[in-house]
Amino acid sequence: MKKIAVYGKGGIGKSTVVSNMSASLAAMGYTVMQIGCDPKSDSTRNLTGGVRIPTVLESMRLNDEVALEDIVVKSESGVYCVESGGPIPGVGCAGRGIITAFEKLEELNAYEVYKPDVIFYDVLGDVVCGGFAMPIRGGYADTVCIVTSGEMMSLYAASNISHAVKSFGKRGYATLRGLIQNSKGFSGEDELVSKAAEEIQTEIITRLPRNSLIQEAEALGKTVVEAFPESEISKQFGELAKKLAEEGTPEI
Repeated sequence: MKKIAVYGKGGIGKSTVVSNMSASLAAMGYTVMQIGCDPKSDSTRNLTGGVRIPTVLESMRLNDEVALEDIVVKSESGVYCVESGGPIPGVGCAGRGIITAFEKLEELNAYEVYKPDVIFYDVLGDVVCGGFAMPIRGGYADTVCIVTSGEMMSLYAASNISHAVKSFGKRGYATLRGLIQNSKGFSGEDELVSKAAEEIQTEIITRLPRNSLIQEAEALGKTVVEAFPESEISKQFGELAKKLAEEGTPEI
């Protein structure tokens, strides 16, 4: 089972990247689970036709006896979708909510029941606090990818995330695989991301170009892989997903 955590600044396109990789691998015959670790609970929206699914925390607040079928939704593309959810606004800690959601999935033996070949954790990376670092330090993920553009705040978040990953990596947890450039398309962007990768001492796994088909697909509540499977951007998502899924777990 390959376990991949994808981090990045809020709004950088993590969910777009992750959901398209999930859909790509499902189409290749992989059993894929995608776990959204953001209080907005919108990671899997484009896999489920634009429909927001029940979150783990919501389900736990409504029902003392939560079952797997209450919190795991299989998309039409075959991806098992989970949203951790967040606390009631103004009450509680979002990071703690992620920990609670993970514990519930383990308690219900989700990984044994669904037997995923690949698990993607889609994680907010603006603040790498204890809860949001759970996929790294809790032994849930073995590989971390960071989605970034060439914008300053996106690169700043990428640097912070890389420091957290490397700190935990020394203790035998997840290791940093590299950067996924989700391009904004401005002049000099490639050079800025390349410089950041050099400073972080990691590689750029791929550079995804800005493409209007992604927005067209999302307006339909779909991934671009499902809406426009023959497009070049869909093929690039497929190549990225296959590369991450099939390479060996890096040694620490």
